[in-house]
Amino acid sequence: MKTFPDDFLWGGAVAANQVEGAYLEDGKGLSTSDVQPQGVFGPVVERAAGDSGIKDVAIDFYHRYPEDIQLFAEMGFSCLRVSIAWTRIFPNGDEQQPNEAGLAFYDRLFDELAAHNITPLVTLSHYEMPWGLVKQYGGWGNRQVIGFFDRYARTVFARYKEKVKLWLTFNEINMSLHAPLTGVGLPETSSKGEVYQAIHHQLVASALAVKACHEIIPESKIGNMLLGGLVYPLTCKPDDVLEALQENRAWQFFGDVQCRGAYPGYMLRFFRDNGIALEITDADREALKSTVDFISFSYYMTGCVTTDEELNQQARGNILSMVPNPHLASSEWGWQIDPVGLRTLLNVLWDRYQKPLFIVENGLGAKDKPDASGVVQDDYRISYLNDHLVQVREAIEDGVEVMGYTSWGPIDLVSASKAELSKRYGFIYVDRDDSGNGTLARSRKKSFHWYKEVIATKGASLKA
Repeated sequence: MKTFPDDFLWGGAVAANQVEGAYLEDGKGLSTSDVQPQGVFGPVVERAAGDSGIKDVAIDFYHRYPEDIQLFAEMGFSCLRVSIAWTRIFPNGDEQQPNEAGLAFYDRLFDELAAHNITPLVTLSHYEMPWGLVKQYGGWGNRQVIGFFDRYARTVFARYKEKVKLWLTFNEINMSLHAPLTGVGLPETSSKGEVYQAIHHQLVASALAVKACHEIIPESKIGNMLLGGLVYPLTCKPDDVLEALQENRAWQFFGDVQCRGAYPGYMLRFFRDNGIALEITDADREALKSTVDFISFSYYMTGCVTTDEELNQQARGNILSMVPNPHLASSEWGWQIDPVGLRTLLNVLWDRYQKPLFIVENGLGAKDKPDASGVVQDDYRISYLNDHLVQVREAIEDGVEVMGYTSWGPIDLVSASKAELSKRYGFIYVDRDDSGNGTLARSRKKSFHWYKEVIATKGASLKA
């Protein structure tokens, strides 16, 4: 049986605002996530004294991380993707000096990972930014925020340079097109031009972080992070094929800027056609030339696009407004399951950029229920992950350079889109429900033992 490379990194991925809790502890400030109690697609609700939300405690990783890391080590993880909560380091975002208690927490976290020989892969900004920067400056729409982010990035690079050698800038940076508050701190009512100007500032900040990382930690590698939104033409009608090309470019644009260091011609045309005039300085153009070392991405599903307006109207009732693929089955959340699409995406990105790739999110959200003996028999998750990993191995055989695989939510966490605990991804079950009831006790699901064997055999145990 074909195995994965010896240096392939195996593990899982989490985000600070979905696992840590302790939302005001040790000097932490409010983030955009803290004012979205119903998730990325829910309303903004300003915090009031005495109120509470599911993410305030989440799964209490802030206090329980040693126990959780012990379980990850038991599975054989060689990598854990985490994010730093920007508001633990600069609570309002514009302070001159960082918050020492926040810095100290991540020191302890990274030391715990090191004790178990687990390599940290650290995201600088994962679906949150200081609420103070939104309220007082207008989020990423304000050019000043580039400087605040640069200060934050340089602070953590300098602090953790001996402990962290793998970094990511912005999580799913293309998501700002669909969720501007989460992505760039702008109201949902913002115009396309306003959103793209904010995205431009973020792309400049990302490039400056790459430059700073290379200066401060010369032996490090820093990547971008894309939501891998691969779409297919619904039919072989040339109009549908062109539509798919353009839809894919909507997210590939971010990778093009971060990997090639300049705006592509098709985007300049898009701006012209839509009457968008961005403010781009010569200094910005120079900054963008600092390109990433590798590309990381999330992959959950694919979709279809068509120029048939009637089918598009029907699709708007779907969660993601994508025309369903008649050849694919769906999860209970309506996400279409397409393992072969992951092999296709890996090849598309490799052909386009010729840079190493890292799959930093992939997984199946489901309503897990423990059986009479208290164990979740999640064969559906095992099947999903098995079939996707088989396709990753095929892509490696195709010649694609893949650094590693971190499944999303190796321990149950609060989902980003709707802030639910009932949408579970983990190999480890957490006893807490959507109302916040439960003991927070951890237990191993059937998939825990399956993933442990996959890692131990370097993928030889996968069923093709």
